[in-house]
Amino acid sequence: MVTYHSDYPEKVYAGWLGKMIGVRHGANIENWSYERIERAFGEITGYLYDFKNFAADDDVNGPIFFMQALRDLPLGEKVTAKAMGDTWLNYIADSHGFFWWGGYGISTEHTAYNNLKAGIEAPRSGSMEQNSRAVAEQIGGQIFSDVWGFLAPCDEQEAAELAGKMASVSHDQNGIYGGRFVAACCAAAFNASSIHEVIARGLSTIPQDSEYARVVLDMVRFHKEQPEDWRACFRYVQAHYGYDRYPGVCHIIPNTAVVVLGLLYGGGDFSRSINISNMCGWDTDCNVGNVGAIVGTFVGLSGIDEAWRKPINDFVCTSSLIGSRNIQDLANVAKETVAISKRYFVGKEIPDNQGFHAHYDFELPGATHAFRNAGPEGAMIMTSCVNTDEAAYHGKRSLQVSFSSLYGGGSYRTYMQTYYTPEDFNDSRYDPSFTPNFFPGQTVTMHVYVPKGNEEHLAARLYVRNLTDGAFSYGDKVKLPLDEWTSLSWSVPTMPNAVIAEVGIEWIPLAEIYSSPKSLIAYIDEVTFSGQADIHQSFHASAMEVWNPIHQDVRQLTYLRGHWALEDGQLTGSGATGDIEAYTGGHYFSDYTFESTLTPLTGSSHGILFRVQGALRSYALLLEDNSLLLLKKNGLAWTVLTKVPYMLQHHRELTLSVKASGNHYEMYVDGQLMMEYTDADMPYLNGQIGFLNREGSRTAYASYTVRPI
Repeated sequence: MVTYHSDYPEKVYAGWLGKMIGVRHGANIENWSYERIERAFGEITGYLYDFKNFAADDDVNGPIFFMQALRDLPLGEKVTAKAMGDTWLNYIADSHGFFWWGGYGISTEHTAYNNLKAGIEAPRSGSMEQNSRAVAEQIGGQIFSDVWGFLAPCDEQEAAELAGKMASVSHDQNGIYGGRFVAACCAAAFNASSIHEVIARGLSTIPQDSEYARVVLDMVRFHKEQPEDWRACFRYVQAHYGYDRYPGVCHIIPNTAVVVLGLLYGGGDFSRSINISNMCGWDTDCNVGNVGAIVGTFVGLSGIDEAWRKPINDFVCTSSLIGSRNIQDLANVAKETVAISKRYFVGKEIPDNQGFHAHYDFELPGATHAFRNAGPEGAMIMTSCVNTDEAAYHGKRSLQVSFSSLYGGGSYRTYMQTYYTPEDFNDSRYDPSFTPNFFPGQTVTMHVYVPKGNEEHLAARLYVRNLTDGAFSYGDKVKLPLDEWTSLSWSVPTMPNAVIAEVGIEWIPLAEIYSSPKSLIAYIDEVTFSGQADIHQSFHASAMEVWNPIHQDVRQLTYLRGHWALEDGQLTGSGATGDIEAYTGGHYFSDYTFESTLTPLTGSSHGILFRVQGALRSYALLLEDNSLLLLKKNGLAWTVLTKVPYMLQHHRELTLSVKASGNHYEMYVDGQLMMEYTDADMPYLNGQIGFLNREGSRTAYASYTVRPI
């Protein structure tokens, strides 16, 4: 039975941390052999590589977005394999980002996605009858499945059932058993007394006569006979379960042996478990990620050394279709996991966040929510952002920020990065692209506290940094009192063509230079982003972001399919088949007026999207077949809600706009009201905005605005 102990949120957070640490630890030696790793690094005791920021990885993309299948269901409805497949189609772009797109019949996920797109529903989409045994039994069934254990604490059977449904979208037999086993181990780790118990409870969820069960039991047997020598066990794995014995690019069985080996020989010690798994080689990011998730959940936050956590700083980069969901942090991912679990199993609806779309409260021990510090350029100072229970505005914990030495009039900043560019990463791993987490027109609120013993003459002001021109904009400056909490709030004004890349607080000492013991220590708590965006964007002021020769994106946009680029100061979109869609704005946008100036270039279909909730759920205002249509997508097909005649003219600029208020929509062309419609059939009440054409058309977009109602 799913059971929520008092430490459930912290255990979920530890599981996510373990997953992220493991993936990062193994990422840059993925597909290396044991011998190559041993030659290069010998005995591994910590991270092998430093990253500016760790880019997206399929092992993390999958769990974060697959759990949305439970959130997107009507309250009280039980999930099906088909609903799991729809989650793929809704959040994953067509043939870029998220997965390895290695070709149909080669990449299991690529194969399954194309099956789904063609109308072959799960579980047939992942079956070996459809795809062959080799494709169906690659590793993906287990690498994405930890999350189902996080969602079903203490109930390995329920976790395995959820994992089995999702794994069936792309896998079969051993591929599904791997998903069930890993999810069940994570669920058992919430209340098991030993790693052996974790493994036994995981095994109870799969057929005992399966090849998957046999390899797990063989690892348990070998460990019992030789409990001290993991290298001897791995030599046995190489001889009996090596890659040479299994078809495909990355078969599940050899890597399962490594996962179980790491669990057994790690003995419940987090560092030892992930280091052993990494030293074995093969699919290191996947295997170490699974081991980290299981052992992280088992040991909890206190069992994960700070040396593993600090370089991550809670930051999570993903590469879904929804750009405003691709900049995340582990503490809030853990909170969302808890909320989704209780929605699904208890029927407790997720609250609407009381009017804000982002909330950072630091209540989970160690949580930093990816906040960072910066001092004056060239200043030789030490800084830190650490979670603490020494002070709190609300609850028990806050973020403690410190600067080792200050000088009067200097600029010292604590901030959250709200947009990322290729320069912020070392590589283009799984092709991320972003929409900002904060826009002009929105409001940032923050509570700060400065204890006695610090500079008594200290001011502060909220700020944003605009990536477009590098300029900083500031709210009102406030002199901070000591030993009391001060609430700061600022509604950022309209800033044409802005890309807000930082939101934070600037600390300004008002006295002359001093050094530690008078170093600044301050506390931050209850940070929120709220309000409606006020966006005015000309594509003439935009830019292409070049990750590598084959990964180049228009700044602030994600796209489903097609070719999207900047040409002569305009956004152009074209494609040969299917819906050619690109998106921007926040997934949480609710009521707004969206307007775009565009020019039909070729073809018969040109328009805009609003209330976009993914590739399967949105509205479109479309010029097509000499009509102006309001369309609604619920699945792979569009439904015409209403239409009026309108003669399309190529190379004539026009402005399309829609006012979306609740479930009522007004549609305009060049400022003239053309249609009104009220959607009473499960309307979409929030979502991004975007651009669309079909039927092999090509469209140029000059600008767009999003204004609050």
